[in-house]
Amino acid sequence: MESSEKKYKVLFVCLGNICRSPAAQAVFEHYVREAGLQDRIQADSAGTYGGHAGSLPDRRMRTAALYRGFAVTHTARRVRAVDFLDFDLVIAMDDQNYEDLMHLAPSVEDSHKIKRMADYLTTHRISYIPDPYYMGAEGFSHVLDLLEEACANLLDSLK
Repeated sequence: MESSEKKYKVLFVCLGNICRSPAAQAVFEHYVREAGLQDRIQADSAGTYGGHAGSLPDRRMRTAALYRGFAVTHTARRVRAVDFLDFDLVIAMDDQNYEDLMHLAPSVEDSHKIKRMADYLTTHRISYIPDPYYMGAEGFSHVLDLLEEACANLLDSLK
């Protein structure tokens, strides 16, 4: 990543913005702070579905993340077309989110900003970040395992 005054901005996107994407945001921001890059990299999260807008993340995700030292405090919001102007990278948690984002992108150029979170996994053989909402406590833990690896690799790719 080139040094400049403007922050490089990453948007994490899942369906409701109450589990995966706010957790990815929290994990990524933690790694950014640890690397001392908070003045150069910024993160946010959003959902393709707006039904949870204004809500805190799922209590189970907040608890599982806090156990690992990540504070998930984001307030849910729906992704907007203007996000493609504001963000340099838009990361989808699964294929449906990816397709929804591709349809929302205002231009072909903007669609090139969209990536899959699983593309940043190196040790896990999975093509998407599963939604833990109906998976129980072990589902939230598994998703955090995936997000920790993907976020670390994402940050490395931006350095």
